[in-house]
Amino acid sequence: MKECEKMDKTIYFDNAATTMNKPNEVAKAVYNAILSCGNSGRGAYKEVICANETIAYGRIAVANFFDVEKPNQVVFTNNATESLNIAIKGLLEENDHVITTVLEHNSVLRPLYSFGEKIEMTIIPCDKKGNIDYFLLESSIKSNTKMIVCTHGSNVLGTLLDIEKIGQICRKYNLLFVLDASQTAGSVPISMKKLNIDVLCFTGHKGLFGPQGIGGLCVREGLMIRSLKEGGTGVQSVLKEQPKEMPEHLEAGTLNTPGIAGLLAGIQYINNVGLEQIREKEKKLWKQFYNEISTIDSVICYGDYESDNRLPIVSFNINGMDSSYVSDILSETYNIASRSGMHCAPLVHKAMKTENLGMVRFSFSYRNTEEEVNYGINAIRELATNKNKYI
Repeated sequence: MKECEKMDKTIYFDNAATTMNKPNEVAKAVYNAILSCGNSGRGAYKEVICANETIAYGRIAVANFFDVEKPNQVVFTNNATESLNIAIKGLLEENDHVITTVLEHNSVLRPLYSFGEKIEMTIIPCDKKGNIDYFLLESSIKSNTKMIVCTHGSNVLGTLLDIEKIGQICRKYNLLFVLDASQTAGSVPISMKKLNIDVLCFTGHKGLFGPQGIGGLCVREGLMIRSLKEGGTGVQSVLKEQPKEMPEHLEAGTLNTPGIAGLLAGIQYINNVGLEQIREKEKKLWKQFYNEISTIDSVICYGDYESDNRLPIVSFNINGMDSSYVSDILSETYNIASRSGMHCAPLVHKAMKTENLGMVRFSFSYRNTEEEVNYGINAIRELATNKNKYI
């Protein structure tokens, strides 16, 4: 068999979008919750108690994982996008100034843009490798600056921001620090207390190995966020307004108990394997891939690969080929799943001058194998070598 003959199964390298190869424990937890759990807080029979306990254990697991002060400061949402909307729209007010970066996903940018001219916004640029200037970030603070909101890691370039430094800057100037941990939760250790994070927004379906449709935000105790939605909570039903107590203040309606059960199982899986072991394997995989494809003629890689302190993401183009076309060929010819285009992060592509071309992104997971990575390398080499066949 040829080394790059199409595989029977999909070789999945789009883990920055969602992990596909979930641990069996996650699937079992979701299945059991669907069969066993009622509606949390709406009754006192055994199925409701099952849901209450699942959600309580989920909060505790998330709180411990991110070093949150108290479990009731963990709020469950559908995803990081909802979490960021709650944080940004629930904290900013007219005439506030906010600082963000060009590395942001639209889940940060669009909520900010939605304010229009009601707020001021400074977007910190990056250099050719995707690194930002922290001196420029600090010097951009003004008298009405209220918040720094940023990604922990770029979903396009794999760049990790120095959130310890950003947290220190926020404390120095008494600013709110809202972190988008969509790409780093489950891959990089995060302590809200040590890093001075006021609001941490995460999703469950990526590095945490949970199902789609579950995410959350962790809120520093004492910080009040305006509720984005109001509705049933199962408690204080006679009140006309949303209860002020957390987490009910930011949780209206029926929670995704099967999703929380899956998230809990995902976190338990990570704890059993060890975050450091996960990070080391992911580093080995991205370096294996980058070290080979970066030597292929006509392959252009984007980002800073001099440091090991980055996400397991390698974005590239094959000179003369549209990124979407490359991903289509990889899928149809080699059964490789990758992501092409703008990755919902338009300012990164503008900075890298790829707004018309996009990029092909390979993103790796702990559950990928070296054999899969070698197959991906050989596919890229074969495609780049024979690109005139496709142009």
